[in-house]
Amino acid sequence: MSILMRLSPLALALAATPALAEMPKGISHFKLDNGLEAVVIEDHRTPVVVQMVWYKIGSADEQPGKSGIAHYLEHLMFKGTDRLGPGELSKTVTANGGMDNAFTSYDYTAYFQRIASDRLPLVMDMESDRMANLRIGEDDWKAERQVVLEERSQRTDSDPGAQFSEERSAVQFYNHPYGRPVIGWRHEMEGLTRDDAIAWYDAHYAPNDAVLVIAGDVTPEKAKELAEKYYGPIAPKENSTRKPRPQEPEQRSARRMERSDPRVAQPVLMRTTLAPERNAGDQKQAAALTVLAELLAGSAQTSVLARDLVLTGKALYVDASYDGLTVDPTTFGLSLVPGPGVGNADAEAALDAALAKFLQDGPDAQQLERVKTQIRAARIYAQDSAHGRAYDYGQGLSVGLTVEDVNDWPDILGDVTADDIRAAAKLVLDSRASVTAWLLPQAGADAAAAEAVPAAATTAEEVQ
Repeated sequence: MSILMRLSPLALALAATPALAEMPKGISHFKLDNGLEAVVIEDHRTPVVVQMVWYKIGSADEQPGKSGIAHYLEHLMFKGTDRLGPGELSKTVTANGGMDNAFTSYDYTAYFQRIASDRLPLVMDMESDRMANLRIGEDDWKAERQVVLEERSQRTDSDPGAQFSEERSAVQFYNHPYGRPVIGWRHEMEGLTRDDAIAWYDAHYAPNDAVLVIAGDVTPEKAKELAEKYYGPIAPKENSTRKPRPQEPEQRSARRMERSDPRVAQPVLMRTTLAPERNAGDQKQAAALTVLAELLAGSAQTSVLARDLVLTGKALYVDASYDGLTVDPTTFGLSLVPGPGVGNADAEAALDAALAKFLQDGPDAQQLERVKTQIRAARIYAQDSAHGRAYDYGQGLSVGLTVEDVNDWPDILGDVTADDIRAAAKLVLDSRASVTAWLLPQAGADAAAAEAVPAAATTAEEVQ
């Protein structure tokens, strides 16, 4: 556990809603009286449907000292209700030829089932039941707490790369809860109780703070009819909306960290800096950062860093990452594995030189057009995956975007200009408030990496 051919009266009502007038083909949107927001994605090519329920609450909303409670409750949500026994929901889905799962992130917790479309009422009945009637047995909570502790042991505590990521994130964020791991710190996870889980559920699991996405072989009329039947009777909760989080102060200093482990096969450089998120009605800057990441390292042959570092033998691998689907400011990241015989300090210097050149020259017009062509192609290919589109809407609405924002995103990406790229590059590549981190094969694996640390820099030491 760790995504209107017939003008019936309902279709006419949906068509009369202004927000739906500009919807892409096959997409519809409605809201129940109890506040539950829903998106329907029609795809009748196969008799399969996906139901996703996204709660607008995640690990970054946890009370200090209770890290891991969002993910812990995700596990406990499979322990049954007043009607369903422990594990019965998943067993029923499997017995009907489907599959189900769940996941927790900083900003949301989501549950989904993929099943034959004629079984949609079945899974909507069970999912709505656990939205309102979760039962956590006296024996369940301790056993499941041990399960999540074992998950941390396997995914983080035994993986130097995961530990490195966790520590980098803690260094990146001075004050914001994005600096603590989604799964939680072990010593705090060990203290989580049944009362903690029930309090989290009672406070945040409500229809007025959830998003329902139905994708696949279903009509908007039928989806709304079923949503009203199963989710409509659930009462909304007052004060369930996420509270304002601690925000980052201005970051002024570059930070460096180094971690070594004998299980690491080769040195890896990671550099991150704070970057703005996508915001409702204002996604232009995030679009420029998205395209910037593609320009820098989206192609193993033609991207800026591949051309300057990989094809010249200075690096085996380069990457640039940015995902603006967060509630609060996120990070823009760069990574590199030095080429054979290239010292860590030399590889880092080569990266700095390539970035400085890009800041000076700006994007190549042909490369920018190539990336935008890829974006347009990706928009067409995305129509082939109802599950993927369900994820786009669920995640977007969970972090505060509107359906219109999700619809408009491909066009906003396509409108990014060279000047937009220049501004985005200056924001994240020319920032002194970065974290540069090396993960090394063993202690002292490359003295040059240490020598590259500026005298004034601080040495210090993320996760779903």
